Amino acid sequence: MAAQAAGPLVVGVDSSTQSTKALVVDAVTGAVLARGQASHTVGGGAGKESDPRQWWQALGEALDQCGDAVRQASAVSVGGQQHGLVTLDAAGEPVRPALLWNDVRPAPQSERLIAERGGPKAWADRVGSVPGPAFTVAKWAWLREHEPEAAAATAAVRLPHDYLTERLTGEAVTDRGDASGTGWWASSTGAYDAEILAHVGLDPALLPRVALPGEAAGTVHAGHLPLPKGALVAAGTGDNMAAALGLGLRPGLPVLSLGTSGTVYAVSTHRPADPSGTVAGFADARGDWLPLACTLNCTLAVDRVAALLGRDREAVEAGGGVVMLPYLDGERTPNLPGASGLVHGLRHDTTAGQLLQAAYDGAVFTLLEALDRVLDADAAPDAPLLLIGGGARGRAWRETVRRLSGRPVVVPEAQELVALGAAAQAAGLLLEEDPAAVARRWGTARGAEYEARPRDDAAWERLTATLADGAPLLRP
Repeated sequence: MAAQAAGPLVVGVDSSTQSTKALVVDAVTGAVLARGQASHTVGGGAGKESDPRQWWQALGEALDQCGDAVRQASAVSVGGQQHGLVTLDAAGEPVRPALLWNDVRPAPQSERLIAERGGPKAWADRVGSVPGPAFTVAKWAWLREHEPEAAAATAAVRLPHDYLTERLTGEAVTDRGDASGTGWWASSTGAYDAEILAHVGLDPALLPRVALPGEAAGTVHAGHLPLPKGALVAAGTGDNMAAALGLGLRPGLPVLSLGTSGTVYAVSTHRPADPSGTVAGFADARGDWLPLACTLNCTLAVDRVAALLGRDREAVEAGGGVVMLPYLDGERTPNLPGASGLVHGLRHDTTAGQLLQAAYDGAVFTLLEALDRVLDADAAPDAPLLLIGGGARGRAWRETVRRLSGRPVVVPEAQELVALGAAAQAAGLLLEEDPAAVARRWGTARGAEYEARPRDDAAWERLTATLADGAPLLRP
């Protein structure tokens, strides 16, 4: 395979909540020459936890599946799920399973931290985000309160992608994109915030170095992986930042990602600071910003509703006035960690297909409501939405987005965008180019185009009213 390549080979890795994917990519053309995937599990009872050693094992299995091509790679980068709290002992072994991004147990700690450090606006101005339960700082506060022995035994704190990068290189390195989702890296200064770290009792010596955009983390030193020793390792980044790289995003072009969670984001040249907490003011992996809103309940919630109704996920029906807010696991946008799903407007003539369509509407509405906050004021109101993630392939998802957004939609042909973005970062490091420009050369954002259609204002108004009127039920 590698003999057919036009340029050097790079490896992009996507270590997500439930699996790790690896792609071997031609750095010049973007052609995917080999791929591999291995799963890992999420447990934890009331929480969402994973053993980081599963991620490492899955990475090895995914690379093995790539065959000979991976042995000729010149650079590698890891994109990983954001926010996860990885605690390591002095020997580099996990003290306990990692607390994942979708673990909402730290909600009380989140609320307390926001109040103790000046309120939402103070956090947004300083850190760029109001730290919800997903943020690593809230998870560390939860660990200190509920498992003080584990916190005391912790000699290093890492994010999921940092953990894999460190095992590849032996170097403790992160990047500004993923670091911006911790709550202890301040977008206002571009550095760790000593006062916040002191407030939560975390020694900054336990944290990795934050690499500059385009800077290498090190080289491959782990001998038992099929990667060549000495291959360059980029700093890596968070999964959303990697997907933005994978699309070669320019400022003002919005992305709607439909996965287990749903996200809406856009690259911006302005540092975001939303005091409402709806938008996380992330940094991107290049030197710009990535304002982003994330929902916990997206494809997984809609698929669960379809299963409860005994219907195929595409078996939606138009009509009726039923409204569903499918907050089956609490919610992050809006910040309702204790919420459950809410249905309003059921009638004798409501059909199962209409109820399923209402679940789609509720999930998409939540994301689109955050879109105006994500986009800069000068962004074009008719810019197409790039629809990515597993749900982007579904007709019901696509048509719901068109009907509720009133915007044209583009569904890129390229899949595995997090791994492609990591590959673009590795290629940019190797070729000394802007990784987003590399991805644009690869043409990753090309895909099927769908015209705008008039927005369904009646459905939008029903959803807005139900969200407002149902507040007492959504905040138990």
